[in-house]
This record gives sequence, C-alpha cells and structure tokens, in this order.
Amino acid sequence: MQCAAILVGGVMTSANALGLNSVQMQYLATADDYAKGPAKLFSKRQREIITAAADIIIPRTDTPGASDANVSQFIELMVQDWFNEQERGIFLAGLRDLDTRVSTELGKPYERLSKAQQLQVLETLEAQAADSSWYVAGNVRRAFISDAPFICQLKELTIWGFFTSEVGATQVLRYNAMPMKFDGNYRRTAKDATWAPFNFYR
Repeated sequence: MQCAAILVGGVMTSANALGLNSVQMQYLATADDYAKGPAKLFSKRQREIITAAADIIIPRTDTPGASDANVSQFIELMVQDWFNEQERGIFLAGLRDLDTRVSTELGKPYERLSKAQQLQVLETLEAQAADSSWYVAGNVRRAFISDAPFICQLKELTIWGFFTSEVGATQVLRYNAMPMKFDGNYRRTAKDATWAPFNFYR
C-alpha cells in the first residue's frame, strides 16, 4: 500500500510514507509509470463523460485544467485497480445513472451538453448527496469514505489526480524537489499557491 500511495499520489509527509524498506524502494525505482498503465474498465463513452465532468470540476483557465493532466486516466486506474468492490460498484452505478438520466431528461449525452448544463448536472448530483458524511465541515483529514456517493468520489479523484500530477504540481502548485525549511511566520500573498508534494506522477 505504501508503494501504491507513492505511485499515484506522491510522498505524503508522515513517518509511514517515508519509511520504505529496501525492497519497496527497489520496486519503485524499477517500476513502470503506473499512471500511464493500461486502463480498461470504462467504455469509450464513459471515458468521454468522465473527461467532460473532470473538466467542469477543474476547468482550464489561466492555469491548466483536468484534461491537461490526463485526470480521466487517473480516475479510471483508481476505480479499476484500487477501489474495493463497494466503492467500484457505487462509482459505476453512478456513472451509468448519470448517462441514462441526462440522455433521457436533456436529450443529449452529458459530454455534448453546454458547459453550463454540465455544471448544473453536477450541482444537482451534489445537492442530492448533501447528507453524506463526505460533506461534514472540516472533515478533511480522514480515510476515503467507502460509501460516499458517486459525485463525491468523482470530485475527490479529480482533485487528487490533478494536484498529484506533474502538471498540477509544477504549473499550479509550487514545486521544489529540495527539502525546504519551515517558516511558521511566512506571509502568503493572494497570488501564492500552496506547495506541491515532493513526488508526482507524469
């Protein structure tokens, strides 16, 4: 699990994440780039839906968006290889429901709607999921919630995939591969981005 966390998410600042043994370090040094591995869970149509939805969550503005970081590939790999059966079932059922409802109610596939319509669809899903513990205020340092609704899974994977990618870490966050000193009195400006993880996937 330590290897998996580093392969898809970078090194987290904890003793467990940094405490790799020699076998784990050798594996990571010789392993292929996991995030470019084969993703074969989604259909072509489902990939188009996920790509469009991820771009609504993190659109391209004056900085890169989700598609620039190939977030849809990251999401598919995570659902395919790292979700348990319950989590994967919720995600796939939510994706099918989104496709069916949008096509029936709006007469077009999700990926062919206008950006405003795509945003409205996701906001509707979010409002319907508002009772989930995923939305508990301040609940940011917690384990992945296995029964979180589809929209919560989608948002979490999109943000996780983007900000642990090379694009997100180097073009949106501030990246410095060398260890930095801690300054508890550092004054941030409105234009300051937060720091990126030490490692990221390409």
